[in-house]
Amino acid sequence: MKKIIGFILIVLMFSSCGEYQKLLKSTDYPYVYSKAIEYYNKGEYQKAMNLFDGIRSIFTGTSKAQSIAYYRAFCTYNQKEYQYASELFKQFVSLYPESSYAEECLYMMGYCNYMASPRPRLDQQTSLKAIQDFQLYLNRYPNSMRKEKINGYIDELLDKLAYKDYLSAKNYYLREHYKAAVVSLQNCLKDYPGSKYREEIMYMLFNAKYEMAVNSVEDKKLERYNAAKEEYYYFADEYPNSKYANELKKKYDTINAFLDNYKFDE
Repeated sequence: MKKIIGFILIVLMFSSCGEYQKLLKSTDYPYVYSKAIEYYNKGEYQKAMNLFDGIRSIFTGTSKAQSIAYYRAFCTYNQKEYQYASELFKQFVSLYPESSYAEECLYMMGYCNYMASPRPRLDQQTSLKAIQDFQLYLNRYPNSMRKEKINGYIDELLDKLAYKDYLSAKNYYLREHYKAAVVSLQNCLKDYPGSKYREEIMYMLFNAKYEMAVNSVEDKKLERYNAAKEEYYYFADEYPNSKYANELKKKYDTINAFLDNYKFDE
């Protein structure tokens, strides 16, 4: 019995392959179109894509052209080729801005880039594109039911961007490249003021300025100690109960001791 079932399955498989090969060469374009949709609905996205590719120029300027563009974008999305899919959804929105599918495709344009967004340590251009696409969607459809979901995606992407910049700045800090660390840490605070890494960024920023002052040449010490002292005030004001409070207070006392001696010397 198992042999019979296996034989039937093999026959069906070859029959299906034979049908598909004939479709690729067929000039019965409406039939190929209907079979492409059939393959799509069965989840055979590459076969559907190949058939749509073969007939899309035939149906240019017809009512089916819009459907073919829509299906091609989703074929690509369902095969997890997210960046290419985003481009196809973008093309759809550009070609058919008045389509009933336009809103969905604009959303998918951003969502595909969101799905393609890489790990934080890698280049984040795709994440930036996703944010821009989502913001464009919200501008056009401010009352969309997708709004809350999209805002969640944007927050997630912004956190990834903030984390990447935080890691870069922290790398300078840990390698004791304090001047570069100060610039990078300040940019983190400017670009992502609500980041969950804010406390640690401000902690590192104070320490970087403090180390620059301690290790500075004599004629720059006063300026740099004052800069570190100012940074301490910012930190202590914002995080009075920080786990770093005692550590930074000791360094603050060292700063004041230097500044007091400097005044005495003057």
